[in-house]
Amino acid sequence: MKKGHDTKTRIARNFGMARPEGYRKAIRLMDLANRFGLPVISLVDTPGAYPGKGAEERGQSEAIARSTEKCLQLKVPLISVIIGEGGSGGAVAFATANRLIMLEHSIYSVISPEGCASILWKDAEKMREAAEALRLTAQDLKNLGICDQIISEPKGGAHRDRKATMKAVGAILGKSLDELDKRSPDGLMKDRRQKFLDMGTKGLAS
Repeated sequence: MKKGHDTKTRIARNFGMARPEGYRKAIRLMDLANRFGLPVISLVDTPGAYPGKGAEERGQSEAIARSTEKCLQLKVPLISVIIGEGGSGGAVAFATANRLIMLEHSIYSVISPEGCASILWKDAEKMREAAEALRLTAQDLKNLGICDQIISEPKGGAHRDRKATMKAVGAILGKSLDELDKRSPDGLMKDRRQKFLDMGTKGLAS
């Protein structure tokens, strides 16, 4: 999922927000990978699924649910890397994986801090308090057992040295695939399901 790097590219890519057709395309590709025994790798950078009226009319929530379901059914390795922002069910639909890896400064959350503040306090300005409560950083999520591994970024962020970041991501992916390749198809599916059943058992990070 690409978000874009400037106004023009972000508008062209809908700010990284997928419509129902995007999720259905992902389902077809995951099904194809499963059929041919190919691992699935998703790179996630989205604030969430597109919330427009047209998307809702075409079954946005159903498409997200089926994409998440397809992730859980795969008998091949599924690795997801949060490379910027992973927001709401729109991200979960691509990130219900055996291994969830996050860049050092990426975030992964059920809702944006602004959205959370607007709901809880009716004031988007309280986004800092919301961000703290959400525990959305890679470090917090690692402590909570949601994130499996954190990839260090170059000083100033991943965009400061893209080649070094891509090399680091590639190295972690290679190592993770080597580990997962040792598991049976049924074992991979069971491992993925158990990972999500276990979420929340560690309690809040200190």
